[in-house]
Amino acid sequence: MKIIRDKRFGEERALYMTKNALIENCRFEGEEDGESFLKESGNITVRDCFMDLRYPFWHCRGLLMSGCEMTERCRAALWYDSGVKIENSILNGVKALRECKKIELLNVTANSTEFGWRCRDFKIKGGSLVSEYAFSGSSDIEIEDLVFTGKYSFQYTKNLKITGSKLKTKDAFWHSRNAVVRDSVIEGEYLGWYSDGLTLINCHIKGTQPLCYCKNLRLINCTTEDCDLSFEYSDVEATIKGGIVSVKNPRSGRIEADSIGEVILGHSKYPLKAEIVAKNRA
Repeated sequence: MKIIRDKRFGEERALYMTKNALIENCRFEGEEDGESFLKESGNITVRDCFMDLRYPFWHCRGLLMSGCEMTERCRAALWYDSGVKIENSILNGVKALRECKKIELLNVTANSTEFGWRCRDFKIKGGSLVSEYAFSGSSDIEIEDLVFTGKYSFQYTKNLKITGSKLKTKDAFWHSRNAVVRDSVIEGEYLGWYSDGLTLINCHIKGTQPLCYCKNLRLINCTTEDCDLSFEYSDVEATIKGGIVSVKNPRSGRIEADSIGEVILGHSKYPLKAEIVAKNRA
């Protein structure tokens, strides 16, 4: 394996098509303002490197990145890649990942608008992510112990699993299909609208007007906070510990909670066939 160590690269395509190499303690920066410095590379390990240039890893096959930092200038960093593992690193810059497959992130800190669009076979464990638009159109995603802050997350995703995470996000899971969230806290407005097959298990859900226009929606042993006008026009099976502020016009299924502050029925576009059970009506 070729070893490239303790060097600075600033020119265009500095290490283009590098194969079978260890790149260690290097800096990709400089007034040359080059880009695409490791484009079309394969079977490379990038360790303890600093990156301050655009488009570093496009069309790469086989990449291990460890202990690295990408600055805000390192935009669109990983596109069209396959077989990538990133651990203990910092990813900044907009559009960090797009149209990649077989991606694994371990204890990564990321701040990137439009993160992870149209990716598949994507695993994340630990770390944190700040992103306004995250995971749009991606599929086969597994997330564990992630702290997420953003807005329009997990929209148009398919086959998504999230466990033990904290999600502070609005308009999350819109139009998602087959998403399962376990043992997590979800805080935000308008959760899960237009989803199909969204399942929430042992989750705490906070925010206004959640879970409307849903198909095949399930809530199992969940708690809610400040959730008003819930479940409008949804097909839902829900068991809620504690109370719900209000339920409005659920279309079908069964909603059971310890208490429901208000049940709003009528002035509905659809026939309403849902069973609503409040054990202790507030």
